[in-house]
Amino acid sequence: MTAHATGPDVTTPQETTPQETRPQAAARPVRWAADAVATMREGARVRLDYSAQSLWRVDRMIEEIRREGPPYAAVESVLRGLGAYAGEVIVRQTGAEWWATGGEHWVRTPDGRLWDPIDEARRCFRGHGSLRLLCRDATTRD
Repeated sequence: MTAHATGPDVTTPQETTPQETRPQAAARPVRWAADAVATMREGARVRLDYSAQSLWRVDRMIEEIRREGPPYAAVESVLRGLGAYAGEVIVRQTGAEWWATGGEHWVRTPDGRLWDPIDEARRCFRGHGSLRLLCRDATTRD
């Protein structure tokens, strides 16, 4: 699997949109992740504990949602929340930070790589991604 490190080159200053780092950039994804945890606990009776192992369950939940065949618009906020949850797992495991620019959110690991867990959740929904593998790649140094 190739790493899904994406996003703007953080060494080049953004002229039109300054980048935000934690805590400003983290506010939304941290809230989205917490909402996903609460929704999964209350609705699906699934406990998410911000561990890398919990991402197995998240990948399976996204797969189940995909098999049901809902339109993307109906599950967009759920996918955003589950992607943000995976991002928070990476942040907590590696000491990474959330970065934001132009309304998009990425996780920047201490080695400088950028990861897009929210887009990876969308890829999972399309059948081409894995939040568990993204976390593994983000927490493993080459």
